[in-house]
Amino acid sequence: MVESNRGHLLPIYVLADESGSMMNHIDDLNDGLRSLHQALLGEPMAAAKVRLSVLGFSDDVIERVHLVDLRSANEFPLLRTRGMTSYAAAFEDLITRIPVDIAGLKAEGYQVHRPAVFFLTDGVPNMGEDWYDARRRLTDRTLTLGAPNIIACGISDADAEIISQVATQPEFGFVANEGVDVGPAIAKFCTALTKSVIASGRSLTSASPQLVVDKPENFTLAIDVI
Repeated sequence: MVESNRGHLLPIYVLADESGSMMNHIDDLNDGLRSLHQALLGEPMAAAKVRLSVLGFSDDVIERVHLVDLRSANEFPLLRTRGMTSYAAAFEDLITRIPVDIAGLKAEGYQVHRPAVFFLTDGVPNMGEDWYDARRRLTDRTLTLGAPNIIACGISDADAEIISQVATQPEFGFVANEGVDVGPAIAKFCTALTKSVIASGRSLTSASPQLVVDKPENFTLAIDVI
């Protein structure tokens, strides 16, 4: 067994909707992720505590970035639009992926904090699929090693009630305010994601490490929408 002497890490997963409805806005999301990368390069102490994966989901999940140390990462591969919107596929992937990732990081000698998933969608899940059961199993700490905290953000046609069901806590579900264009909403999501990653990374150097979630500007708590 490898002694845990390499410090603490927080795995963060950006789970981004790549379905066809995102076609006109995927460039905005890619620009936002590049901005996140640049911001973390200026925060090496925070970046050292984070490992970032970027996953695009539609009919299935494609790994775009895997547990990268942002201090040494090259430019991210681009998210690309394709297919439909399978929440079930997204959550089933994480059920398999997260325990393997955690085991790998621990084998390298790290102490690993509970992962955070930042989920972004512009629509509703495919009709007829049982995505809720997959989400339940993913977040059940008795079933899934490293069952994550899920921060869910909905833009455009996303349904507030569904977004609140995806999030693991009421204060982790957000929807863009009515009338906010998709491009600016994505930019605000990426800004909030960047602030959350930096603040959470800094927190891991303190005596009371915690996940810090920054509410995106021009978003409302999904639970509050009526």
